[in-house]
Amino acid sequence: MLPTPVARTPLHTRQITFSGYARDDGLFDIEAHLVDTKSHPFTAGFRQIAPGEAIHDLWLRLTVNAELVIQGVEVAMDKHPHPECPEVVPPMSALIGARLGKGWRKVIDLHLGGLKGCTHYRELLANIGTAAYQSIPGALLGEDESKPPLYLGQCKSWDFDGPAVMRHFPKFYKWKPDQA
Repeated sequence: MLPTPVARTPLHTRQITFSGYARDDGLFDIEAHLVDTKSHPFTAGFRQIAPGEAIHDLWLRLTVNAELVIQGVEVAMDKHPHPECPEVVPPMSALIGARLGKGWRKVIDLHLGGLKGCTHYRELLANIGTAAYQSIPGALLGEDESKPPLYLGQCKSWDFDGPAVMRHFPKFYKWKPDQA
């Protein structure tokens, strides 16, 4: 927990939830939900918003296969501040066929960057890959057992020279990328 802060006034809350599901057809759904609220009355675009009422209430579902290739995209905007906001929904289908993994942020920017998309959906998309990796068994193990799982070497705990790799993946302890 954080230490007790100095006296302060709440202004804005953003809640983001990611959930992963195994489907009966062998695919996986990864869902994201974003809700923005303020603690004071607020005017956003065409709406007067009461304290605690959602400014944004956005949903995103990616359906992926075991290789993390996107098979389907579903989007819902239960609340949004501007009448133009829903115009970003149709371009989201351009993600079908893309793969969550290396280069994912470039894919997002290519298809939904700038005026083509929505800042909030790009934020959800940028982080949805982590939820997919956590949800789908074996997604991070990679296809070639002679190569390390994809998450090794990506954070302090999974340092190739560190004790966690030595304990859990001894054959990749002290491994170097040029060994591939």
